[in-house]
Amino acid sequence: MVRWILVAALAASPAMAQEAEKTSSAPPQRTRSVTVYGKEECPKPETENEVVVCARKDESERFRIPSELRNPPSQEAAAQSWANRAETMMEVNRVGLPDSCSPVGTGGQTGCNQQLLRQWYQQRKAQQQAEQFPRAGD
Repeated sequence: MVRWILVAALAASPAMAQEAEKTSSAPPQRTRSVTVYGKEECPKPETENEVVVCARKDESERFRIPSELRNPPSQEAAAQSWANRAETMMEVNRVGLPDSCSPVGTGGQTGCNQQLLRQWYQQRKAQQQAEQFPRAGD
């Protein structure tokens, strides 16, 4: 008979533990994140449903700009967007290619000629439009 009582008590203990977990597993109603400096104490929670998370920093950091804002952002290739890296690579590798208008490489002179022709054509077109539509003061 003692065995049956012991077996019943052991069988009921997980159920009792589950009941205890149900009451304590509710998420906290409020969470505060606080930064403390030097030897300051972390503030106590105001209610039972509050969690206070403290981050400790040196006393010398108290009146300084946060380190995340102090250091300029990295300009390395890994910190740039893919489009920006691709544009930079295209610009760098363009030197010496045909139609590139550079003094270096075999096709540089053809690119310069094309660029000069485009400029001349745009200037001529602008001049023709100006002649076609006279200004109001003339």
